[in-house]
Amino acid sequence: MRKSMAVFIALAMLAAGGAAWALDTNTLTVNASVVGTCKFTAPKTSTLNFGALDPSVGGNVSVTTTTLFWCTRGVATLPFTSDQGLHFSGGKNQMRDTVSGDVIPYTIDSLNPDGAVNAGPGAPRTLTIAGTVLAADYLSKSAGSYSDTVTLTLTP
Repeated sequence: MRKSMAVFIALAMLAAGGAAWALDTNTLTVNASVVGTCKFTAPKTSTLNFGALDPSVGGNVSVTTTTLFWCTRGVATLPFTSDQGLHFSGGKNQMRDTVSGDVIPYTIDSLNPDGAVNAGPGAPRTLTIAGTVLAADYLSKSAGSYSDTVTLTLTP
């Protein structure tokens, strides 16, 4: 019995000591970040259509169009920019008629986002694009279809 008691005490001490050795903690840090971004929504095209420019009527033609974009919540919407288009020359954006080669200058007057708050892709915002063609720039041009391609850029 004495021998059994000694074995029992030894086993109890080992068990208690083993439990003390097994007890420990570790702190796990969990991290993530949300990327601040802005994107145009699909379809990523829009048309600033000056329509049929009629030299017999004359007059400057100003038009607007819109496109949609979104930005991550908390990201400041910086100014939008546009490149000079495919037919830029003499300091002017120009639409070109591929048959005659004639060009009609135009301006992109403004790129204005709405006043909404950036709230991510589930809440797209509207960008209004305004442009003008002056009467003097189309009165003596050949009949035809004029076009240009301009790239708009949005950087958060």
